[in-house]
Amino acid sequence: MSSMMQPQIILLKEGTDTSQGKAQLVSNINACTAVADVVRTTLGPRGMDKLIHDDKGSVTISNDGATIMKLLDIVHPAAKILVDIAKSQDSEVGDGTTTVVLLAAEFLKEAKPFIEDGVHSQNLIKSYRAASTLAIEKIMELASSIEGKSLEEKKSLLAKCAATTLSSKLIGGEKEFFASMVVDAVIAIGYDDRLNMIGIKKVPGGTMRDSFLVNGVAFKKTFSYAGFEQQPKKFLNPKILLLNIELELKSEKENAEIRLSDPSQYQSIVDAEWNIIYDKLDKCVNSGAKVVLSRLAIGDLATQYFADRDIFCAGRVTEEDLKRVAAATGGTVQTSVNNVIDEVLGTCEVFEEKQVGNERFNLFSGCPSGQTATIVLRGGADQFIEEAERSLHDAIMIVRRALKNSTVVAGGGAIDMEISRYLRQHARTIAGKSQLFINSYAKALEVIPRQLCDNAGFDATDVLNKLRQKHALPSGEGAPYGVDIATGGIADSFANFVWEPAVVKINAINAATEAACLILSVDETIKNPKSESAQGDAAASAMGGRGRGGFRGRGRGMRR
Repeated sequence: MSSMMQPQIILLKEGTDTSQGKAQLVSNINACTAVADVVRTTLGPRGMDKLIHDDKGSVTISNDGATIMKLLDIVHPAAKILVDIAKSQDSEVGDGTTTVVLLAAEFLKEAKPFIEDGVHSQNLIKSYRAASTLAIEKIMELASSIEGKSLEEKKSLLAKCAATTLSSKLIGGEKEFFASMVVDAVIAIGYDDRLNMIGIKKVPGGTMRDSFLVNGVAFKKTFSYAGFEQQPKKFLNPKILLLNIELELKSEKENAEIRLSDPSQYQSIVDAEWNIIYDKLDKCVNSGAKVVLSRLAIGDLATQYFADRDIFCAGRVTEEDLKRVAAATGGTVQTSVNNVIDEVLGTCEVFEEKQVGNERFNLFSGCPSGQTATIVLRGGADQFIEEAERSLHDAIMIVRRALKNSTVVAGGGAIDMEISRYLRQHARTIAGKSQLFINSYAKALEVIPRQLCDNAGFDATDVLNKLRQKHALPSGEGAPYGVDIATGGIADSFANFVWEPAVVKINAINAATEAACLILSVDETIKNPKSESAQGDAAASAMGGRGRGGFRGRGRGMRR
């Protein structure tokens, strides 16, 4: 009787939503699978694109896993983890963002039946971590290095890696054209890590083939004043002066007041203003510079003054472009025109202004330090150029990674099948439940070749059986075989130059396993909607109280 009278213990505020246990875990796994289903069809050379239309009315067409995940605006707390791993893969490696989401979801999907059968999730996590370590060791073993090759050989190898990345994008039709362009751009900036040294400028109109690479800096003609057209538009070996000051008449800022007793004094004040600007301009001219760029405005007076002296000037150049010009030409941005010495001036072989489509571009080519490059992209629709820019970003990241880490593996699902085979073999040597878990991890890896087949419209079961048979050969000659997108059969990916940097796969497997383990380790979700609304109510009542008090006060002071 006494046990029935026990009062109920209330720990959390009313309205708090808690869900725990097995059902909670299964629901999280289902949410992650649903997210992966969105990007599933974008994988590979025959992947479809997604059109995302947001509340502001802007339309994005993309094939890039990370871009789609960012724009989806996912609210489910567990599924958000997949968005994070896609972003981390994008910033770390640049490519493989769809792969990483698919792998994580597939690991969870394979774990689901075990969870439902009552297996403790920590056992699964332990086996998954062990399997991922084995998988990464195997990748290292299978990877081939491109170190020690001549520059020409390296270039062609890097172009193959870039072409593999681009083959799944919108601009896949012109992948050879863009791959060589990307490799040239990356080699131009050398081992400099700053990606912003490669500028990508977008000009609507023309075809993709009209895109070109400038070995130096290119930026759109800035806003200009009268007199601009009289300036020369081409120089050979000019000196370049970079400024961060305004070259125009300034009005006084702080409502300054000057009292004059004699009208003639007024003229001297006006003259002083003009003398200041003329003094600045003279110093610019005397420095010997033929091209003057400034981050701030260059006014009409200065524009005409420079035009009369055969000097080219451009004001309001964006900071990023100015920094790239400084890095390329070896100049230094000045905040004053006093004491402009030769050391702070940059130079380049050719400076010219060129018409691209209906835009004018200022091009600096043949720069001495050469650590910058600009790709000018052309294309029909704006969305298309945007997507081309995202695709090139992925390719640039991949080539940089391949240059640094210089090991590549076979793509097209070959490496995934080989690791899957290796893990299945290894699982047989393990006694206990762990054998089943590692087997399920191995099965999950097959999602990549299976999805490549599905997206291309091939019979996935058929192709996967052929691949399994090929990879099971004892001689090990089947290791580089992957899906052949052209014929719908299988082919040696390595011989067909379907390569990707080993770091892409290593990072993808690491991140996907971490995410899967993280989601498997969560057994309870607590959602407290009341606290948010309580804060809102408190704020509203405080505002209301203040308002009422104000009215009362005013009433008392009014005349009766």
